[in-house]
Amino acid sequence: MRARGALQAAVLLASALWATPLSAKTDHPTISVTAFDNIPRNLNYFRDSDTILFQDIRENNVYRSDDGGAKWKQVDGVRDGDAYELWMHEFDNERAYIITEGTKHYRTTDRGKSWTVFETDAVISMWRPDVLQFHADDPDRIIFNGLQCSSLIDCHEVAMYTTDGFKTPAKRLRIDTDGCWWAKSSDLFTTGDKDLDKNRILCISMDAFSTRRQDQRLLISDDYFKTSGSDIQEFEPNLDTNKPVQGVVNVAVVKKYILVATTSINTDEMALFVTDDTKKWHRAVFPTAHDSHDHRIMEEAYTVLESTNYSIQIDVMTTRPSNPMGVLLTSNSNGTFFTENIEHTNRNQDGHVDFEKIAGIQGIFLVNTVDNWKDVEKNPNTKKKKVTEITFDDGRTFEPVTADGKRIHLHSVTELSNLGRVYSSPAPGLVMAVGNTGDYLEDYADGSLYVSDDAGLTWTKALDGPHKYEFGDQGSVLMTIKDSIKENIDEFSYSLDHGKTWTQEPLPGGLKIRPYILTTTPDSTSLKFLLIGKTDKESESWKIIAVDFDGLHEATCKDSDMEEWSARIDKDGKPTCLMGHTQSYRRRKKTAECFLKQEFKHAMVETTDCDCTDLDYECDYNFVKEDGKCVSRGPIAPPEGACRDGDPESTFLGTSGYRKIPGNTCKLTSETEEKYKEQRRKCSDIVGAPSAPATGVVKQTRTSFGKWTSLERHYLELGGSSSGNEETIIMRPESRSEGGSVWISHDHGKKWKEIDELKDDIKKGKLLGIMPNPYFKDMIFFIMKDKRIKYTADRGHRFHTFDVPTNMPKDPTGYPLKFHPDRKNWLLWEGQMCKDEECYTKVSWSKDRGDEWHSGPHYIEHCEFTGSSAYKYPNREEEQILCVKHKLEDEKSPRVLVSTNDWFDHEKIREENVRDFATMSEFIVVATEDKAKETLRAHASLDGTTFAETHFPSGFKVDHQRGYTVLESSTHAVNLFVVTDVGGEGECEFGTIIKSNSNGTSYVLSAKNVNCNEAYFVDFEKMQGLEGVVLVNVVANPTEKGAKKLQSKISHNDGAAWAYLPPPPKDDDFGKFPCHSEGSESCALHLHGYTERRDRTKTFSTETAVGILFGWGNVGATLEEAGKADTFMSTDAGITWQRIKKGRWVWAIGDQGSVIVLVEASPSAKATNVVQYTLDYGATWKEYEFSKEKVEVWDITTLRSGNSRNFLLWGQDDDGLFSMNLDFSGFSDHICKSDDNPSKSDYIIFSPQHPKQPDGCLFGHKAEYLRKKPGKECYNDFKMQLLYTELNCSCTRQDFECDFNYELDGHDQCKLVEGLSPQDPKIWCSEHKDAVEWFEPTGYRRVPLTTCVGGLALDQQGAESHPCDNHEDEYNRKHGTSGVAIFFAVVIPIAAAAAVGWYVWRNWSGKFGQIRLGEQGQSAFDSDQPWVKYPVIVLSAVVAVISAMPVLAAGLWRTAKGVAERWGLGGSGGRGSWTRLGGGGGAQRFTTRDSFARGRGDYAVVDEDEGELLGEDSDEEV
Repeated sequence: MRARGALQAAVLLASALWATPLSAKTDHPTISVTAFDNIPRNLNYFRDSDTILFQDIRENNVYRSDDGGAKWKQVDGVRDGDAYELWMHEFDNERAYIITEGTKHYRTTDRGKSWTVFETDAVISMWRPDVLQFHADDPDRIIFNGLQCSSLIDCHEVAMYTTDGFKTPAKRLRIDTDGCWWAKSSDLFTTGDKDLDKNRILCISMDAFSTRRQDQRLLISDDYFKTSGSDIQEFEPNLDTNKPVQGVVNVAVVKKYILVATTSINTDEMALFVTDDTKKWHRAVFPTAHDSHDHRIMEEAYTVLESTNYSIQIDVMTTRPSNPMGVLLTSNSNGTFFTENIEHTNRNQDGHVDFEKIAGIQGIFLVNTVDNWKDVEKNPNTKKKKVTEITFDDGRTFEPVTADGKRIHLHSVTELSNLGRVYSSPAPGLVMAVGNTGDYLEDYADGSLYVSDDAGLTWTKALDGPHKYEFGDQGSVLMTIKDSIKENIDEFSYSLDHGKTWTQEPLPGGLKIRPYILTTTPDSTSLKFLLIGKTDKESESWKIIAVDFDGLHEATCKDSDMEEWSARIDKDGKPTCLMGHTQSYRRRKKTAECFLKQEFKHAMVETTDCDCTDLDYECDYNFVKEDGKCVSRGPIAPPEGACRDGDPESTFLGTSGYRKIPGNTCKLTSETEEKYKEQRRKCSDIVGAPSAPATGVVKQTRTSFGKWTSLERHYLELGGSSSGNEETIIMRPESRSEGGSVWISHDHGKKWKEIDELKDDIKKGKLLGIMPNPYFKDMIFFIMKDKRIKYTADRGHRFHTFDVPTNMPKDPTGYPLKFHPDRKNWLLWEGQMCKDEECYTKVSWSKDRGDEWHSGPHYIEHCEFTGSSAYKYPNREEEQILCVKHKLEDEKSPRVLVSTNDWFDHEKIREENVRDFATMSEFIVVATEDKAKETLRAHASLDGTTFAETHFPSGFKVDHQRGYTVLESSTHAVNLFVVTDVGGEGECEFGTIIKSNSNGTSYVLSAKNVNCNEAYFVDFEKMQGLEGVVLVNVVANPTEKGAKKLQSKISHNDGAAWAYLPPPPKDDDFGKFPCHSEGSESCALHLHGYTERRDRTKTFSTETAVGILFGWGNVGATLEEAGKADTFMSTDAGITWQRIKKGRWVWAIGDQGSVIVLVEASPSAKATNVVQYTLDYGATWKEYEFSKEKVEVWDITTLRSGNSRNFLLWGQDDDGLFSMNLDFSGFSDHICKSDDNPSKSDYIIFSPQHPKQPDGCLFGHKAEYLRKKPGKECYNDFKMQLLYTELNCSCTRQDFECDFNYELDGHDQCKLVEGLSPQDPKIWCSEHKDAVEWFEPTGYRRVPLTTCVGGLALDQQGAESHPCDNHEDEYNRKHGTSGVAIFFAVVIPIAAAAAVGWYVWRNWSGKFGQIRLGEQGQSAFDSDQPWVKYPVIVLSAVVAVISAMPVLAAGLWRTAKGVAERWGLGGSGGRGSWTRLGGGGGAQRFTTRDSFARGRGDYAVVDEDEGELLGEDSDEEV
């Protein structure tokens, strides 16, 4: 909480210092001055009144004036220092709200005269700027977006609501939201249904199993999300025409439209969905890319501008962020299709755009563009040459702005120097601006004030120098004050004749100020103005100066003082048409000596429609003007219902290439109707044109690259919000001594071209390596030797360059370039600095993609962005960075872990004697060294600020020469691998996997004797796309010397219980199996794991092919050598398996599993010329011959996402390295359709089940997924949401695991380990600040991932509860016993016993003492299947290395000796070159595995997009 200021004496420290009351005509306005210690912030008028509120954010108080600012007083009824935020009601001009940092807030319904308390049961959220959302029709309906926390690390965003204006406490609307809105949040919006307008609410809902924004959804309720049992009154709208879309990050109400922005993994491109009724939604479609830019909507790179009642206007950034420019686009009338208005608009880094409409007049706006845009695009440090243009037809055409025949340029929104609009106000036709004449816009300080009274058509210079300005009395009074950065302004100016003449008025008492704000009522109808400025005094330095012009004239304007003013006239002064009609207003003549004195009455416009002409039309979507005509530059937008038959040759009546300008009201004539009538168009020309009919043929395209022996390739995966469908690959052929040119393909290898921008660098040997951004797959970076980095941010269409501040490190232990998971422009560079022959590593940072670098700490080991939108913990700011650095500027000094939330302006040491740290999902794990005990200790944190020491199972010690491996931890628990056996040279042999609780601090044993190798890779792999399925290989002979004997095991509940893999149930065409079982120690299926994999990117599964697993292995007692392995497949998440091929075949999964292709690849196979494929999930296989001659095939690849229908063969023949695209698109010709009626749907429902849980519940819920029906000639939309339904289950034994220091006994019960004590249960209260009670340990705790509700509560069952400190009263109220309760507790059991006795006496027939068969009694634990859970055992001399385990470790920083030497990095280390934390020997990289089931579907550090070496490995590598 903020520190509160003491109550200020006399509150205002001020009073009216000067006040001259006026009652008759005078020569001066009335001036009143009030002084304050602190700057007045958040100043707001109650509409249609002179009542004003402002906030002192330093003292957290609110002040009020009811006379236009002449007198001020702190509001009554609000406790001093309580006002954290001030909110005005958007639709009721009597109401306002003061939000506190607690749950009790304040409201007023009489413009701040009085305030009453209201309650919300939630505090404001630190992550949401929009606390209150108002209903446009009913001012009593308000949504409060807040936060509820049970502990410092357990916070949930929640929405509350009221329908009585907070007269009663707010009610809970929905928990785990990211904002809620009334559908009727704009007076122009309507659903078309009165009841829906009243009640409909939209909420962004966070996923119950994921913290990622990409998993958020939009939900709608018409009954406040009321619950009935386990059901919630809500539904998910079909944003993308006929299907929902996940990844919803924002909702905006713009005039009559609602906009929903979505994002997805792999890209920062956003999809924008639009509706004008919440019933029918469309994705906003932008023009096809052309010339120097495209029109994709990128996160933090677009701005929704002040739009009209008939269209949406958006500015999209098209350049680098440090000196940005954009393109202005306008939609059609339903907000779906956008056309380009003007290019190279001026933007700033905050997203502000130099764009403003002239208030009250349709079709006129001003915009600043960049004249030297080519130079700025090449070099972002180039100063922009900005020019001002104006349009009178809503952006169809633009013209220069002139004053006295000279062109002028005006300062706009990006240099805002006052409140409110920049140029105009509701005063009809009156416009003011600061600018200059000349070729370009000069600095603001060199500008002068210009005035126009014809809506910007012509301008005159008013005053020298820059001024703040405001309009009053509907333009009768213009007031200005000269701008300054010093406290030296002692007068203001005003004009009563539209700026023709000006009068200077001194500030009273010789007052000199630096002006900050000049404002008046929002409708500009008042004669009262408010000026805020600062003096050079130490106290009472802020002045609010109220200026009242009411006394300057006695007369009120008569009709003869008014004129009819038209927004546009011809040379004869007659009204002309603007946007299809004339517009005229009644306004005061500039020479009239009177005031309107019509406060809070707005000027009215009169319009008359005109006949349509060519000026009323513009080019339609994807048409551009060439030689005076609109010609097509992309696909055509079809009308509703067109091309439904799927025939590309069908035709329809479509656009002529022109459209009437949105909002234009002109009347059609016979000539224009004929000229712009619709034309016959073909369906093959439309957006989303139908595919050609299915042919059932595989197409192939081959490309040769010359004599090379290996290659490096990078797939640039698409995101679900990507508007395009290109499948981009970047590839570089290599040999042991050199690398070739870099090639790119945008169609999955059908056509390749060399990247011209890299040719010269490659020729000169400057290219060091290729580094993809692991979070934003549209981006890839090319590291040069001369401190340059080239990159592309749009999938290789355009390239840019920036310099890094320091040299490449000589011995990098990881990526030198670090990326932020949410902000693609934020970078860290770890480079080498040398001084006096001493070299050290220094980190530098950039917020603008390398255009400007700033210095960070020296002598660092490694740094990492740890802030993320996915992890909303207090203190874990978006800017958070953690670094391991030497405490002193000496590499021999101890290492410490430091954190910063402000770009190293302030650093705090979090841990001492640090080895390293790793991030895994939400967890941050750091290893520290206890030198006295010669052990390592692990500490964990969720917020990057507070690190708690981890509690291992009894007997665990960590030898300081070894460490831990942090395994994939996407299921709200850390899986930590601890080495328990090492070889003679310190190499890892096997170890134990222990698993944490939900905050990463308390561990229990999961799996023993898990296999690892000399590089500390572990045979541990989670199934992608499906939570909780894990495969490991364990050492079956841990006590024997000699070769390890490995066995494979699988868990379907995140390591809680393990089972052997069952062999195929029967023999097959490939031969007999040596044994059959359901999976036992002596007979099971065993698979070669991660430690043997030559290509670390090859995983058992793909995220979008849910339930499908592949592996190489054998059936028997143990795993045999790789050369004897066959290829096995499972389609039910490893519950059953089948052998699909004899020998080892490489697999590639496409179209979400409905197309799978296999090939025998070297080095394990001989040359081949065929592939095998299946279209029915392995039920049948077909052969395709891709070559007459047999060739050496290295690999087959496709998109990691598994969504493509294209595959690439890589290999070599007599001509050298080749790639061959195999296109399976011919087997399907339309997108599969999902329908709740199974007979109509192209999908079946697949539900993974735990083998021992027949009810289908897994982790407390039952999930159902869509899987395409075999035989359907359709393909899966890559944006398809595979998860069909998710339903919570009642809690059972399977939802609990053994608590800390408990282990399973022989009866599968959790028992306390002898000699040990349970964890102090009071810790629960300290970790959950709002908890009322704690329970005695029962030996059980909930599995972190479970979502079960009700049912068994083994963590509380039979346990005595106790009150938490300071919650005794609440505890007693909760557990107190009333007299009535005692009566029922005593009397009812006695009566019940008597009734039972009577019943038995009447009905007993000698059954007591009978032996009954098949009716055994059940205990609380016996009611469920036994569940083998983590036995906790004592291990001595346990060693550990913290190195995080990447699943995809084929890395950018390649460690094959020849390649590494080319980089100058040395040739030692394993593939992937990553380190153990303090383990014996060299500096290997410390990294992590990232999320599978709910994560990005790859490992955080490396993935398939990173470099691979193919064709150089031994036969026995897997």
